Amino acid sequence: MKENRYNSRILWYEGIGFLIIIAFSWLTEVTDLRNFTGDTPTPINWNQCLVETCIVLLIALPVMFFTRKLLLRLYYLEGFLRICAWCKKLEENGKWIPIETYFKEHFKMESSHGICPECFEKTQKKADPEIN
Repeated sequence: MKENRYNSRILWYEGIGFLIIIAFSWLTEVTDLRNFTGDTPTPINWNQCLVETCIVLLIALPVMFFTRKLLLRLYYLEGFLRICAWCKKLEENGKWIPIETYFKEHFKMESSHGICPECFEKTQKKADPEIN
């Protein structure tokens, strides 16, 4: 399934991005990057790191959830077949092909033509208007 692979890849990239934010938060606290700017060194504040991590996770979870929902909806909508309203050809990769060709290429099946009972009655009424 092609869409699931792209779907999970996007979510992995998003998750890695949030993990980098968390890692950078911990790294700045542990290495005391403020010391390089000329400020006085401060002790490591583990509580602040935990609070920042929780905040990032509370933001990451809904973002990833809604990204997943959006991607599933996108792939669902892209999965529709476009059919010409007049000649009933299908669009595939920018080309319009007969429905019979589509079935043959994608499902390895032959098709034949027939008429359903409703259409048969409609054509009979058009051909002979005196029939009820």
